[in-house]
Amino acid sequence: MRALVFTGPGEVELQDVDRPRPDAGDVLLDVRAAGICGSELHGFRQPGFRKPPLVMGHEFAGTTPEGRRVVVNPLVSCGQCDLCRSGRPQLCRNRELLGVHRPGGFAESVVVPATSLHELPPEMSWQTAAMVEPLANAVHAWHQLDPRGGVHATAPGRVAIVGAGTIGLVCLLVARRHGLADVTVVDRSPQRLELARRLGATSTEPELAGEFDAVIDAVGSPVTRRAGIDRVRPGGTCVWLGLADPDPGFDGNALVRQEKRVVGSFAYSPDDFATALALAAELDLDWTTPVGLEQSREVFLALAGGAMEPVKAVIVQ
Repeated sequence: MRALVFTGPGEVELQDVDRPRPDAGDVLLDVRAAGICGSELHGFRQPGFRKPPLVMGHEFAGTTPEGRRVVVNPLVSCGQCDLCRSGRPQLCRNRELLGVHRPGGFAESVVVPATSLHELPPEMSWQTAAMVEPLANAVHAWHQLDPRGGVHATAPGRVAIVGAGTIGLVCLLVARRHGLADVTVVDRSPQRLELARRLGATSTEPELAGEFDAVIDAVGSPVTRRAGIDRVRPGGTCVWLGLADPDPGFDGNALVRQEKRVVGSFAYSPDDFATALALAAELDLDWTTPVGLEQSREVFLALAGGAMEPVKAVIVQ
């Protein structure tokens, strides 16, 4: 079968590879759509969690041998540790991700645990189905935060979302779904800011300025993390989703003196994923760009090199 393979630092290649064989409890899925994630664009530059050769891709949907239309929750947890038993499998001490620790969806077929499959509504398009996983990240991020500024707030607070890539934009959609009336989106791309306005941002800026009750960092660079800490109000909260750089980039004394909070947000719970699947049918996710598998390497490398378009590329088959 054909697959887009991470072969070494900074390189992916289209290759003919053996079709995988499922073990007991697994399903061989024919992939119909797989989103290219920013974490892959950053992560393939040097081996870390992803060890080449690897078929990446953790945002995907497809059909089972029986013809069922399904989307995949790529988070595979042990189900036995204390964190799994407490309902937090995203923090599982033995967690794995399809497309990171196991082969993923940038291929014609992929083996997935049967327990990872979720039935799709018959009317949902494949491109929308590929957006369920990033949307689940946004659902979880808002669960990590009280976006209304605390239990004593009487009205929605000011929220900033840094980064108008896929994760930032789905965070915006979830914020608006929660009824937040003042949401600023920050990005350097005029085209992405225009899309953010279309999706409901009340203001868009090239840089973070002013003061906010909460800042969602969907970039994860030292510069954006420092800006978020600087611009969140005393007692406010920053939620970090972006993984561009491990450097925190700020002086921690500001957290102490002004009681600011930084909360990490990784993946999602099973309930978050189910909520995202239900929301996907109701939100405006019609801004992805379809890419054929044979063109995927070119698009992947262009995005990894800094191209701002497309905002969200989805490999379709």
